[in-house]
Amino acid sequence: MLITFEGLDFSGKTTQIKLLTDKLRQHSYDVIVVREPGGTPISEKIRDILLDKKNLEMTQIAELLLFSAARTQLVSQIIIPALQSGKIVICDRYDDSTTAYQGCGRGIPLDAVKQINKLATLGTIPDITFFIDIPLSEVAHRLKESKASADRMESSGDAFYEKVRKGFFDIAKSEPERFLVIDGNRRIDTVADEIWKIVSLNLS
Repeated sequence: MLITFEGLDFSGKTTQIKLLTDKLRQHSYDVIVVREPGGTPISEKIRDILLDKKNLEMTQIAELLLFSAARTQLVSQIIIPALQSGKIVICDRYDDSTTAYQGCGRGIPLDAVKQINKLATLGTIPDITFFIDIPLSEVAHRLKESKASADRMESSGDAFYEKVRKGFFDIAKSEPERFLVIDGNRRIDTVADEIWKIVSLNLS
């Protein structure tokens, strides 16, 4: 089973991934967790390039292709072999991020993005995708609370992120059985309980 998590930065994805992973392991499931971009030596090097604020001259097409290059290494080297061996794979971001960020956010034609996504993932589609949704005002609040400096992607501005958030909702409308919207503006344990109920139903 491939489970992916999507959402704006500071939506709580990482926390929910850890809680779900712990729960699955308590029930004796073999789980691996990966992140995008990253997860392989090549993918991690690409991640550094993508997030480095020194690379502000990067074109939108280059950004799209670099994310996709990192993804196909991860899918080929880690995700597919893990799935074939019967493991549950949890991925922090996947190709829906490319659709929302580079397609809807950057304005690259969605038909082209979908073709590249299909190629990069080798047709590997998540069984369940959780979109942890929080409003932009909450993103700004959590960024301030974290005292972290914004990376290149996080420096794209509110108008960009509004388009990205809408893009995720558009995916949810088009694929409601796979792509599930979770209200991330609630207690951590409440969100975790909702996610676990959905996952456990799909495991039975």
